Amino acid sequence: MFAAEVYAAVRQFVFIEGNSQREAARVFGLSRETIAKMCRFSLPPGYTRAKPVEKPKLGPLLPVIAAILETDRSTPVKQRHTAKRIFERLRDEHGFAGVSASFPVV
Repeated sequence: MFAAEVYAAVRQFVFIEGNSQREAARVFGLSRETIAKMCRFSLPPGYTRAKPVEKPKLGPLLPVIAAILETDRSTPVKQRHTAKRIFERLRDEHGFAGVSASFPVV
């Protein structure tokens, strides 16, 4: 990824000073394809996922967790579930073994 200063300098060189993209590639030492991308987007495009992250183990239990948290909203603060207690309930009531076996459960 290029620094925002280089990105801005390339865009100024091409759009404001009126130089060609080919000349900008030569001056800045970047490929013409990279210069073309810099000219296409006003801000550097960030990484975007093509599809949502899969959650094969925890995914089916997300509605259960949401229900636990929803009922906790109406209970006093001291009686709400901790993350550990939610895990224990998932383990005991739904047979959830955990996401990773490399971390010991305390």
